[in-house]
Amino acid sequence: MTLKFWKMNGAGNDFVVLDNRDKSLDLTREQIAHLCDRQRGVGADGLLAVEPAEGGADFRMRYYNADGGEAEMCGNGARCFAQFARSLDPAKASAEKISFETIAGVIKAEFEGQNIRIELSEPFDLELDTDLAVDGELLAINSINTGVPHAVVFVEDLETIDVRRLGSAIRHHNHFKPAGTNANFAQVLGPDHIAIRTYERGVEDETLACGTGMVACAIVHFELNEGDRPIRVQVRGGDTLEVNFRKTRDGDFKDVTLLGPAELTFSGTIDI
Repeated sequence: MTLKFWKMNGAGNDFVVLDNRDKSLDLTREQIAHLCDRQRGVGADGLLAVEPAEGGADFRMRYYNADGGEAEMCGNGARCFAQFARSLDPAKASAEKISFETIAGVIKAEFEGQNIRIELSEPFDLELDTDLAVDGELLAINSINTGVPHAVVFVEDLETIDVRRLGSAIRHHNHFKPAGTNANFAQVLGPDHIAIRTYERGVEDETLACGTGMVACAIVHFELNEGDRPIRVQVRGGDTLEVNFRKTRDGDFKDVTLLGPAELTFSGTIDI
């Protein structure tokens, strides 16, 4: 089968994107992993498929990690999805806002010049300062689900952290079984500015950016360090994105948004 694909990236987090509005594609986990393989396929951190909405949204987003397993959400992928999906529908081509369904809920996207602001689902399961033994070290780990589960560890110097070793150990830690978690390491640069590095579940390595990881780190920074909003988040790929939200009197986080770029890298065909 010859497959038409598009390659996009959001702050360095890259994706294979497919138009499956007619639902003619039914790729296996192995085929998706092959497409995401950087040596034998197109190469990507994950795969996005545009499908027709089942409810009242404009589209449905299906997201698959690089290992071929479907995941609930991807923040950077959502911006890329919004950019691509809007371009497919002439009626939406100049729309300022669109919405799309995900496993994590309906996501809203707003186009602001060269950037896209997505409104994510409400985070839950926030836990702060849990001491865990990780690969011979005792770490104060914070966790929150921002569409997918994330662990957050604050460090003094991001450059000295062995993200692959510690990230893998946190990702597979008994505390987060059976599903595991994504692992983030964050450094405070100012009240409204942090830098992060992320080990992504499903990619099983460090990636240049992770949208839901940025939101997780921003919220934990706000809670632990009395951070100011909006919070700028600098990622490994070099971009700085903006996270905003409001906290209710009940302690819930509402109106969570992530603002950043989404770019088309190239398109092509591949035999699978």
